[in-house]
Amino acid sequence: MERERADVVVVGAGFGGLGAALALAERGARVVVCEALRYPGGCASTFTRGGRRYEAGATLFAGFDEGQLFARWIARHRLPVETRALDPVVTLRAPGLALPVPPSRDALVETLARWPGAPSAAVRRFFARQKRVADALWALLDDEALLPPFDARALVRHARRLGRYLPLVPLLGEPLARVMERDGVAEAWPLRLFVDAVAQITVQAGAAEAEAPMALATLDYFFRGARHVVGGIGELAWALARAVERLGGRVRTSDAVRRLRREGDCWVVEARRGELVAGAVVANLLPQDVVALLDGDDARRAARELDDVAREVEAGWGAAMLYLTLDENAGGIAPGPHHLQLVADPRRPLVEGNHLFVSLAGAGERGPRTATVSAHVPMATLRGLAERDRAAYVGFVQERMRSTLGALAPEVAGAVTDELTASPRTFARFTRRHQGLVGGVPRRAGLHHYRRLAPPRVLPGLYLVGDSVFPGQSTLATALGGVKAADRITRG
Repeated sequence: MERERADVVVVGAGFGGLGAALALAERGARVVVCEALRYPGGCASTFTRGGRRYEAGATLFAGFDEGQLFARWIARHRLPVETRALDPVVTLRAPGLALPVPPSRDALVETLARWPGAPSAAVRRFFARQKRVADALWALLDDEALLPPFDARALVRHARRLGRYLPLVPLLGEPLARVMERDGVAEAWPLRLFVDAVAQITVQAGAAEAEAPMALATLDYFFRGARHVVGGIGELAWALARAVERLGGRVRTSDAVRRLRREGDCWVVEARRGELVAGAVVANLLPQDVVALLDGDDARRAARELDDVAREVEAGWGAAMLYLTLDENAGGIAPGPHHLQLVADPRRPLVEGNHLFVSLAGAGERGPRTATVSAHVPMATLRGLAERDRAAYVGFVQERMRSTLGALAPEVAGAVTDELTASPRTFARFTRRHQGLVGGVPRRAGLHHYRRLAPPRVLPGLYLVGDSVFPGQSTLATALGGVKAADRITRG
């Protein structure tokens, strides 16, 4: 069989892979993307079952404000993607609490500062510090030229911005809870619950563990271009894939890669639909899954290179999911798309169904109305169980999810007409991710995160992107990581 040749093969059409592919195609490279599923997007995709469309993960997507990456791509490539601003962006509910988070950051700060019993001055001081950190770090996501690897121009720009970075220095390696204690807001209700809930879904760790600079920055996540993608995030994934193809690239779905091997200065990619030969490979995979595609010395070298990242990923999370079909005629549910964060018991860890993120599609939005409900599953707990006990544990988490949904979002629970469930095993089967791990590297406090600030070159010509790679876990961050991998490849 004749081999297809390319400049770069991208393994996996998650947003890291799509970002790398589009950036490379824009620069004239011949790109082929191999995706195991029938559709792009990876963990941030939209799938169809029985004519119903579900978001693979319950989440909210950022990067759609003017000048941000997704907005620029939509305008530049005239992508047929419709987005809607949300108000509230999300609503946080707990027993005795309903906190709508408005699109205005200042409005949220005033609500929290005026909450009965809140230390108002301390809350405002905390958010003044938080804004300085967020402004400094979000600027890097708004202009990827400021992200590593740097050229000389970027270094000069960073030198001019040193004053903005100085407030970050005392926070490096600190847990966010310690910063909140110093600022006198650690016990402020409902600020602490809001911080814990946002940190858990963004940096994958609550305030007690989360590394302060990144966690403070991600408290702005709802205010930095967060929008609903009409029809699901899969609409954006497909639009990016088609943009790659219009630029001369190829996106091969249902084409799982089985092996990567080197021949001289080239890589041979053995995929279900035939072999490809390329000068470089971008792997939108977990570190463990990259190693599994290699043989011999290459596998051993890659395992050593990625060992620390692999261990950090395995100290993270899986997901338990409920995919719900809703009765559109049921009363009480707002008709538009919206998101809920639900916490059954604020005194307990926000895992195992005690904390839910719920994403509801709009009524009549390209099919029957659906909702996706997700909860964190500690993978260390799951791995520690005997095989025969794991299904029962996941079943316990999902039953707790139903209980939390019924208690805090009864209008949703009462409208359910059909339910599909998913577990880490489901994610492992469909996304091919090692053990079904999701969320990338939890950003727990420590200076070790700063060792890798660029998409790693695993072996000559082999690069890693995705949610285990800086700058982080969101669709925006993984897409930016893909762009920076393209920078490394094109610079040689």
